[in-house]
Amino acid sequence: MATGARSKGKAAKPADSAPVDWRSAIKRFLRRVGGGLALLLLLAGLALWWAARWTPDRNLFPLQGVTIDAGNGTVHWGSIKAAGADFAYVMATDGNAGIDPMFARNLSGAREVGVQVGAIHRYSLCQLATDQAANFIRHVPRRADALPAVVWLDYDDRCPDRPTRALLLSELATFLAQIEAHTGKRSLIAPGPAFESDYKVTQGIARTTWLRRDFFEPDYGAHPWAMWQANNYVRLTGADGTVGWNVVRPEGDTP
Repeated sequence: MATGARSKGKAAKPADSAPVDWRSAIKRFLRRVGGGLALLLLLAGLALWWAARWTPDRNLFPLQGVTIDAGNGTVHWGSIKAAGADFAYVMATDGNAGIDPMFARNLSGAREVGVQVGAIHRYSLCQLATDQAANFIRHVPRRADALPAVVWLDYDDRCPDRPTRALLLSELATFLAQIEAHTGKRSLIAPGPAFESDYKVTQGIARTTWLRRDFFEPDYGAHPWAMWQANNYVRLTGADGTVGWNVVRPEGDTP
């Protein structure tokens, strides 16, 4: 009888999977995250650097200038002129009693270096037009070489009042009539986007308009803008913080 040996095959054990090195995995993950964050921070830094320096093309807008207030500290106007500012608007009065503490100094400093300058009044919805006009007239001198005054129209956390459009337009017309009798020039109106959306001031008040939008031309007024605040983040040698950078629409240029 044949007696061949039969080998009993044993099922091969699956090889044990290599132990997961979770510490290395976490380190790799953190390296990836860290690299991504570093890239984001780099891009954010480049964007801020660009924003602090961007101004519209002078070939398109030859006449350009700045907006200055007390937040810019003691301004060195020679440096502002050297940076390319052809004109300046400086904050003057606010409501019925406010006065920018650097207004007189900014006014004289700009004139000393040959920069044309004009005054801004921040209009308040909570105070009478006649009282605000009296504040402006008391502090802003009448000068033939001054730029037309600007009425800054925007919401203010200090003032909860929201008058009707009819009342606002009536009060604003009173304010304009009184300060224009003082300055001898028609003023500009400068409504912000939200203010204009609610009150449509540029439809109701026939004045030259100064509109605002960073980096892109504004189109929220009833009429084409005459002046555009194109970048509110510009940093200049000679002024603390950021300044507003503005351009004037060239004569004969229609959108």
